[in-house]
Amino acid sequence: MNNLHYGIIGNCKSAALISKKGSMDWCCLPKFDSASVFAKLLDEHNGGSFGFNVDDSYTIKQEYMQSTAILKTRFSNGLDVFEVIDFMPRYYKMNGGYNSPPEFIRYIKYISGKPTFKIQYDPKLEYAKGETFTYIKSEFIVSLNDEDTYDTLFLYTNLDKAKVVNGDTVTLTSDCYFWVGYNEKLFQPNIKSAKLEYERTKVYWLNWMERTPTFNRYNDYIARSAITLKLLSYDKTGAVLAAATTSLPETIGEVRNWDYRFCWIRDASMVIKVMSQLGHKNIARRYLQFIINLMPDKDEKLQIMYGINGEKKLTEETLDHLSGYKNSSPVRVGNAAYKQRQNDIYGILMDVIHQLLVNFKNDVEHGEELWTMTKGIVWVVKNHWQEPDKGIWEFREGDQHFTFSKVLCWTAVDKAIKVAKLLGKTSKMARWQLLEATIREDIMTNAWNDDVQAFTQSYGSKDLDASVLLMEAYGFIEAKHPKFVSTVKAIERELCYDGLLYRYKNKDDFGLPSSSFTICTFWFINSLYKIGEEQKAAKQFDKLLSYSNHLGLFSEDIDFKTKRLLGNFPQAYSHLALIETAINLSNVTREEKVKETISNN
Repeated sequence: MNNLHYGIIGNCKSAALISKKGSMDWCCLPKFDSASVFAKLLDEHNGGSFGFNVDDSYTIKQEYMQSTAILKTRFSNGLDVFEVIDFMPRYYKMNGGYNSPPEFIRYIKYISGKPTFKIQYDPKLEYAKGETFTYIKSEFIVSLNDEDTYDTLFLYTNLDKAKVVNGDTVTLTSDCYFWVGYNEKLFQPNIKSAKLEYERTKVYWLNWMERTPTFNRYNDYIARSAITLKLLSYDKTGAVLAAATTSLPETIGEVRNWDYRFCWIRDASMVIKVMSQLGHKNIARRYLQFIINLMPDKDEKLQIMYGINGEKKLTEETLDHLSGYKNSSPVRVGNAAYKQRQNDIYGILMDVIHQLLVNFKNDVEHGEELWTMTKGIVWVVKNHWQEPDKGIWEFREGDQHFTFSKVLCWTAVDKAIKVAKLLGKTSKMARWQLLEATIREDIMTNAWNDDVQAFTQSYGSKDLDASVLLMEAYGFIEAKHPKFVSTVKAIERELCYDGLLYRYKNKDDFGLPSSSFTICTFWFINSLYKIGEEQKAAKQFDKLLSYSNHLGLFSEDIDFKTKRLLGNFPQAYSHLALIETAINLSNVTREEKVKETISNN
């Protein structure tokens, strides 16, 4: 498999990835950031998986059930047909709240004939450290690992348990199920209860999607991206993950492999802004509560990222016993970037606070906390905006005065002023307006490079950076301003390769990047649209969508030459930008406006 041909299932507690051939190759229980129970994704031979082996006469087709996070993989040789329906249970409980247990169900639906298959059930607990032993008990199959850390996994099924464990041939004549969980069940599952979990979960997702607006164009992509972002949210605290995986490399065979199962303030805030625009208030409320619970003392700076339960220390280590995705080691858990200073997070956080107040002004809780947070953010920006930082791309060596960070410091103050007006708190306005003007003048003076005719990556630099395309999106500059149009054109000339964008081309801590960062291409397409090149933007967007996997999902990166998906998967960044771009381009293009005018005359 030379691409990330996987579907994601989940229930806002954890997630699993299932290949287009029906093999579960990645799953962590009981939470997103727990140790894996299946990790074939990160070690083809030793990681562990749960799949179905059929002979070559079968064709396999995979798709999501419409408007749900339920994945269906169909095996057929013409006469003999069965489907594997995968999901993690999630639905409303009668007494309130959600049922989202740390478990998944693989419901095998008999369709016709006498389909046969062998089950590959090979759990490897605790990231496959040590040896996992699997035993058949009267009610279930249990797998356990007790070398370094004690861990267990329980499988319930109505098939012959010995055939499951031994990988013997199974001839299917009726529906069956596999119910796999972190906890031993108090009540024995059966085929009826498995079907009921499926129906309840399906109804939950259909109801959730019913609250999502529909669009004339790109609606299927927007809907799938919205569900994917929902799957990357952690209900318990409101955190939003950057991705469901760790250590999928930005380039095969290189070392840019990171653990993304954490909550970056920047990424998560951007996700929440998009989701609130789609009308999903609950995910926004939970995230706001997550931020309020995280907020340090009024004079203390936020970290750039936290664990999904609010952990501050995310110690990075390598798992040297795993070979890595396509032998791209190291495999990392934890992320040392938590120690970095990135001044842009305050602007992004203020932007989402402002967005929530505008969208849900009559239904926002914690107004006093938000106002306290707003004042604290402006205080931090006032005292630190002139300092260098690591920037949005988290350069691990050397701080610089990055243009994007400066623009987002300006954004923090700009949105704080708007929040103050909304809340009727105007006593600090004059001082804040002066600070806003000072930062703006500093950026216009130092970020623009006459030689390049563009806003550059950092003060005094000639290097271009795709992140400066967001200057317009955050309201710093008008789309038709000559300097912004010139910047877009310069970035197209220097950073665009076959319709895909480099983040930057200057060498970083690991050399010249050799894959495209997907969100940057979405930013570029948005910028083309904003400066008036609507047809070109639409053409580029359609081309970019064609690089998604078979289910419409994107990872972090795309290889410039082969167009294969690279980096952690599925990536929140990529899908939030897809939604923003699709909504912009779902407006009628100029060409269609002309056609419409002609037809009406």
